[in-house]
Amino acid sequence: MDLAALFAVNISPLELIARGSAMYWFLLLIFRFVLRRDSGSLGVADILLVVLIADASQNAMAGGHETVAEGCILVGTLVFWNYLLDWASYHSDLARKLTEAPPLPLIRAGRPLIRNMRKELLTRDDLDAQLRQAGIDDIKKVRAAFLEGDGKFSVLTYDEPLQRNRSQQQRKKPVDV
Repeated sequence: MDLAALFAVNISPLELIARGSAMYWFLLLIFRFVLRRDSGSLGVADILLVVLIADASQNAMAGGHETVAEGCILVGTLVFWNYLLDWASYHSDLARKLTEAPPLPLIRAGRPLIRNMRKELLTRDDLDAQLRQAGIDDIKKVRAAFLEGDGKFSVLTYDEPLQRNRSQQQRKKPVDV
C-alpha cells in the first residue's frame, strides 16, 4: 500500500471545490423547488431517488478523483456550503425563504384545502391518515392543519386554546416582584 499515493492530490483543489459547489447548489435547488416535501415520511422510492442522485452527482462532483485527500476536499466543500446556508438561514429572512419551504395550509375551519393538497399530490386518504396519527378522528375538529417545510404535519384543533400574539402578551400588566 502506497500511503503517499493514497493522500496525493492529482486534481486541482480549486476544480474539486468548483465541482462540489456546482453540484451542491444544483441539488439544493432540485430538493427545494422540485421535490419540496413529502407527506412526512420516506418511502422506498424516495430512498432510491436519493441513492441514485448521490451516485449520479458523485461522478459529476469528483471528476474521477481517486485519493483520500481529493475526497476530503470534496466533502469539506459540501459541508462548508451546508453550514454556510444554515448560518445564513438563521441570520437572514431572505436566505431562509430561499432554503426552507413555508408551511402550506391543508385544512382551514374543518375543511380541506383541495388546491393546496393537489399542489403537493396529497390525497384525502393521506390527510386522514395524518389526522389519525395526531389522534383526530373527525376533520371538523380541526381549526387548521399545515404541511410544514420539513414534510411534517402540524394540526391545531378547536379544543386547544388560541395563543395570544406577541403584541397582546406585551400589553399585559407587568407583575410586581
